[in-house]
Amino acid sequence: MLMKFAIGTGALFLFLGTVAPAYAQGDQHEKEQGKAEQGQQQRSTPQQHQAAPQQQQQHQRTASKPVQTAQRPQQAFGGNYHGGVSPTEPTHGGVHPSGVPQHQGQVRSGFIQSRASSWTSEHRTWQQRGGYNGYRIPDNRFGQYFGSGHVFRINRLPMLFVGGYPRFQYDGYWVTFMDPWPEDWPPTWYETDNAYIDWAGDGYYLYDPAYPGVAIAVTISF
Repeated sequence: MLMKFAIGTGALFLFLGTVAPAYAQGDQHEKEQGKAEQGQQQRSTPQQHQAAPQQQQQHQRTASKPVQTAQRPQQAFGGNYHGGVSPTEPTHGGVHPSGVPQHQGQVRSGFIQSRASSWTSEHRTWQQRGGYNGYRIPDNRFGQYFGSGHVFRINRLPMLFVGGYPRFQYDGYWVTFMDPWPEDWPPTWYETDNAYIDWAGDGYYLYDPAYPGVAIAVTISF
């Protein structure tokens, strides 16, 4: 009986001695694996923090880029027919801003309708009209394309009719007749005669050098 107890006790101690090192070894392995994972997380964290400033800088560079918009070149007319209008190219009154060509017959019909029955009684100066109230052309631009030294043919410029009166585009401005033209002028004077625009102290007028002393009141606008 005593011998069986001794053998049982010895077997128990032998079993405990085998389990304890194995448990300690497993616990040590788990600790080392935990340290390895913690070190890996610490190494990956700085990379994530470094990526954030790079993304922020890239976003700032993208936001700082100006938005590019397509710019259309400004077309101008007048002077020596600059802006693509050739003095030898028949345009039959130019082109309406909508892009619809103004045929020669349409332009002639419009000009005939704006002819005076009695120009001396129908014509009014800007002073009689209460003063000029349109756009004033800057002096430096006026000297380049306006005045008696800068003539043009009306029929070679873009044209339309407003309220029965001609309106044409010259040097980027719209020039609108405020007066009818004299009844003794030929119906095609705007095709055959030179014209120019000048300031006469109280407003702008259109002149035909073939008829000195006759000034047709016009207004300037964009």
